[in-house]
Amino acid sequence: MNDYGSSNSMLENLRWYLPLASSWVLRQEQYILEQGVPLADSQRSDARRAGVAHPERVRLLRVERIPLPEYPHLRAMAEALKLTGPPAPALAVRYGIFIRAECWGERQLLVQQLAHTAQYERLGSVSAFLECYLYQCLAVGYTAAPMEQEAIAIAQRVCAPTQRVSTPEVSRGRVA
Repeated sequence: MNDYGSSNSMLENLRWYLPLASSWVLRQEQYILEQGVPLADSQRSDARRAGVAHPERVRLLRVERIPLPEYPHLRAMAEALKLTGPPAPALAVRYGIFIRAECWGERQLLVQQLAHTAQYERLGSVSAFLECYLYQCLAVGYTAAPMEQEAIAIAQRVCAPTQRVSTPEVSRGRVA
């Protein structure tokens, strides 16, 4: 692997990559905001439960494949993060969410991406989100990254079946 492809090199050069990565994310977000569809009512409810402050801003775009950055250095980072294969089912770029066609309609996947949207909001900027998220992915791996684990946990909580609370049966005004 070249210098750009090693995790150690990526960690050392992360701040150099951030402006390129932020620019790419903002361009992708703008494209989705222009071409995508707004959340349905039930999806807006899920977005609020996932912590999204402004679910009305979110747009979804159904795609055959998630686009990869055109910059060689960013492609190398995507490869180092193992984002190039197998293909990612979805990608949140702040208020824009790419969803692969074969995954369209998968509630838990969408809620996980909405949790990432909430993280973007919480951290205040695309650059701040990317710095934190990419650092975690490079340091401990994508699947173990705390922000990814948080998004997975939120999706599981939001999508968990509603449990009924057991109540005593009442017969003619008296507890049976």
